[in-house]
Amino acid sequence: MSEFTTTIRRMFSEGDDRRDAGLTTPDDIIRYDDIVYGTDPRWQSLDVYRPKAAVGKLPVIVSVHGGGWVYGDKERYQYYCMDLAQRGFAVVNYTYRLAPEHLFPAPMEDTNTVFHWVLNNAEEYGFDTGSIFAVGDSAGANMLGLYTAVCTNAEYAAKYDFIPPENFVPKAIGLTCGTYSMKKGDKQNDPLLAEFMPNGGTEDEQAMLDVLSVINERFPPVFFMTCTGDFLQEEALKLAAALQKHSVPHVYRFYGDAQTGLGHVFHVNIRLPEAKRCNDDTCNFFRSLCR
Repeated sequence: MSEFTTTIRRMFSEGDDRRDAGLTTPDDIIRYDDIVYGTDPRWQSLDVYRPKAAVGKLPVIVSVHGGGWVYGDKERYQYYCMDLAQRGFAVVNYTYRLAPEHLFPAPMEDTNTVFHWVLNNAEEYGFDTGSIFAVGDSAGANMLGLYTAVCTNAEYAAKYDFIPPENFVPKAIGLTCGTYSMKKGDKQNDPLLAEFMPNGGTEDEQAMLDVLSVINERFPPVFFMTCTGDFLQEEALKLAAALQKHSVPHVYRFYGDAQTGLGHVFHVNIRLPEAKRCNDDTCNFFRSLCR
């Protein structure tokens, strides 16, 4: 493991510890923890959260966490995901294999396995399989965008060995503070590509991570956002252009103003009023599309 990844894991962990200090499971949420969805209980486990008062099947949100492909797990996203569940959804919060221990396309394979798991366990956990949504932030937004392309773009899907569920496409997705293309020559991208990609980020590998180039007219509706202090602001504008080019329905939001500074993936900090607004907006977008 490089010094870069070691530093990222330490810094991100310290920040997440401060963000979540004192938070507990809300009284109105029931949770099912540490369900193994693959073959490796360390890397391939998930939680399911539901409102306690809910009866019957609920629309589903699958959360793809961020962390630059080298950091993060379901524990770091549990309070954000339970916050979404309080808005009337069953939420699936999963851990996937990280680089450099596991190289691309390991997290894509895990994401695919999770969607198979959701469909195969719908009865037990009360999932409405006609209303399966997903959210992803930062690197998780990249992965979710790519996985959605696997479900909608046969040419791109052929580049992978795994097969998505038959005829499955997420009903809609939420992409927050995301990165949608990875090019060498950037001080942030280069060390991540070196850790994540088998050959360190060749041109072909960069193309595999380019969400913008694999969107087509079959892509589902998208809610996406950025904010005042997001270092990936320009990526949102590129995504907007790609979605518009292919006539994909979408809603774009920008949060914060000159008096309200917000940082990258601020929406995970559920104490912030702006996070509440963003998470409301995301869930309202999904709810408007429920059958």
